[in-house]
Amino acid sequence: MSAPYILVVDDEPDIRELLSEILQDEGYQVAAAQNGAEARQALRERRPDLILLDIWMPDVDGISLLKELSDAGELPCPVIMMSGHGTVETAVEATRLGAYDFLEKPLSLAKLLLTVERALEAHRLAQENIVFRQREGAVMEPVGNSQVMVRLREQVKRVAQHDTWVLITGEPGSGRETIARYLHAHSARRDGPFVDVGVSGITQGGAALELFGRETDGHVEYGRLEQAAGGILFLDEVADMDLEVQAQLVAALDTGTFLRVGGAEPVRLDARVIAATRHDLQEKVAKGEFREDLFFQLNVVPLHVPPLRERREDIPLLLASAVDRLVMREKLPYRHFSVAAQNYLRNLEWPGNVRELINLVQRVLILGHEPEVSLEEVKAALGQLQPEGAAPQFAGVLLDQPLREAREAFEKAYLEYHLEQAGGNISRMAQAVGMERTHLYRKLKDRGIEIKGR
Repeated sequence: MSAPYILVVDDEPDIRELLSEILQDEGYQVAAAQNGAEARQALRERRPDLILLDIWMPDVDGISLLKELSDAGELPCPVIMMSGHGTVETAVEATRLGAYDFLEKPLSLAKLLLTVERALEAHRLAQENIVFRQREGAVMEPVGNSQVMVRLREQVKRVAQHDTWVLITGEPGSGRETIARYLHAHSARRDGPFVDVGVSGITQGGAALELFGRETDGHVEYGRLEQAAGGILFLDEVADMDLEVQAQLVAALDTGTFLRVGGAEPVRLDARVIAATRHDLQEKVAKGEFREDLFFQLNVVPLHVPPLRERREDIPLLLASAVDRLVMREKLPYRHFSVAAQNYLRNLEWPGNVRELINLVQRVLILGHEPEVSLEEVKAALGQLQPEGAAPQFAGVLLDQPLREAREAFEKAYLEYHLEQAGGNISRMAQAVGMERTHLYRKLKDRGIEIKGR
């Protein structure tokens, strides 16, 4: 992983040179700007990991520049303000606009270096926390002792050591993102970000903005490629990317640079790209639905995640792993599956793969009370029979509850089913259920249904 990149903005040459030399001696990459115009140019050229920003400059003051950055959205990185004529009001305003800290001149270099270190660490922890919240429901370790899973884990560890692009194939719910995160954890980029993009969840025409960012009137919005600098960009369901954006991605992978939407100067690509799909991309290429050159770019190292029905011997271990994780994360009561229940589950087809299994485990932990999950309870959870004394159900929805709650429960089950059938592709799902995309997005959000990772 490359060293953090710091932008120093100060109109005094002596301070710029001193700060640049000291920071470089500490192992940081440094760029310097003497005014607001040069700072804007530097921000267009590359997204920094931290900005040291002087308040008093000839063309624009630092507070105004900070406001420009905050008006464009969330600050791209921590900003530390510097001033020799600061006031309490100025410090309060800088903090309100999102500045990490405010340092008075003459600078204490020891305090400066400590503040820089803490700002970078705080930002890193905040990003990790965001990622953790995003992936709470995902299986983070590829579980299984079957021959095919042992071989896949070994293959991933070997591939992780080389900075090549990777294409992961597999059915929905089989664990493609899990394999991508496992690869990230064993790569030289493990300390860098893991930025996941559900291509099918991007609004039509918005993929270029999402991936490459945008420049408008001197303001820069950093896209996912820049957010993934030093780490990995994971493109899930890459087959759903429109052909124009595919062409832009090919150019970026070929040249190692890309243009933001509305930008004129190339930006360096410093992210490893991992793509995943449930489709046969060679078939898509033959039909003219996927670019052949992008397929060859991504398919440098192909990895295939087997469906659960092809590794049934892993099901007892997957059940135990899912129970442990749900008990720890959601504080559900611990329960174990009987041998009869495990044997029964080993013989199912599992069209939803590992995700379907985890959903089943969550269901029985929430609804059951006994220490052991029986075969009858498993069948009931699958909608195959109803245990004695249980509330009547239809399509898995309890019938002894108010109509509104029953309708909401059915809607959620109905939408989750169709989202699964569409492989997370909102366009296909909207067509199948006969809803307009915007209304469908709102309905999914209202029912608490996550699109990412599908």
